[in-house]
Amino acid sequence: MPAEETANGTGAALLIAHGSRREEANLDLVDLADALRARAIFPIVEIAYLELAQPTILEGGRACVEQGAGRVSLLPSFLSAGAHVTDDLERFRRELTDQFPHVRFCLCKPLSVHPLLIEIVIDRLREGEEDPN
Repeated sequence: MPAEETANGTGAALLIAHGSRREEANLDLVDLADALRARAIFPIVEIAYLELAQPTILEGGRACVEQGAGRVSLLPSFLSAGAHVTDDLERFRRELTDQFPHVRFCLCKPLSVHPLLIEIVIDRLREGEEDPN
């Protein structure tokens, strides 16, 4: 698949998670970003955390812009559109748009109940049935 190019220039993906005090929990987002980079769909893939970890959302957005992004898709790695997604992330999207008016920042839907997520849930439940504990 070709790299994501838009009318605004190079497309970027900014993966956003809540953030945790436990470093191993934050590494899940790093692994997800690495897997997405390996697909070479988006030439720019960065990560950010809402709180408790670095880089921040503003830092992640800035990193995308510094690499030449003309459009940044902010993907919340959240299971629902709660207050963090609908309020906090939208506020960060507006702030990034104000800082970089030549770049289009788009807030994607959270992972939610996507049909493929249902398959993952079934897979995890089956794994749990196999666990001897």
